[in-house]
Amino acid sequence: MLKETPDHYDAELVIRLYELRREQVMREARDLITNEFWPRNAAEAVAVTAPGHPLNRAYRQVSTYWEMVFGMARHGVIHGDFLAENSAEGLYVYARVEPYVEEIRAATTPRSFRSAQWVVEHVPMGGVIMEQQRARVRKKLEGR
Repeated sequence: MLKETPDHYDAELVIRLYELRREQVMREARDLITNEFWPRNAAEAVAVTAPGHPLNRAYRQVSTYWEMVFGMARHGVIHGDFLAENSAEGLYVYARVEPYVEEIRAATTPRSFRSAQWVVEHVPMGGVIMEQQRARVRKKLEGR
């Protein structure tokens, strides 16, 4: 059952998730993905999933972290809108791969980005934030 309103447990989870984002290895992975992962086509998006790719470790660290986080909303552990409001970065990552998600799934696992996609499609605030993130990604790619 999905949560109808956030409560103090949701707040505690969001704070804990934020603390995990500050962990040194995670911070370094997030910086790499934020600054260096800008796929322009499916081949570039899938390439990062190869073990020998220079961004593979950071990609796995960041993408699986956000899938875990968004899975909490998908399974009703945390209030979806509250989570989306505090997890825009995860949707920013998803916005970069969204056009190529089917190719990524074919190359890796059908579960790739399933929870992020669910948040976008089923959480009202997730959809709103995703529109903003798609616009940010388009603007960034146009400037490259």
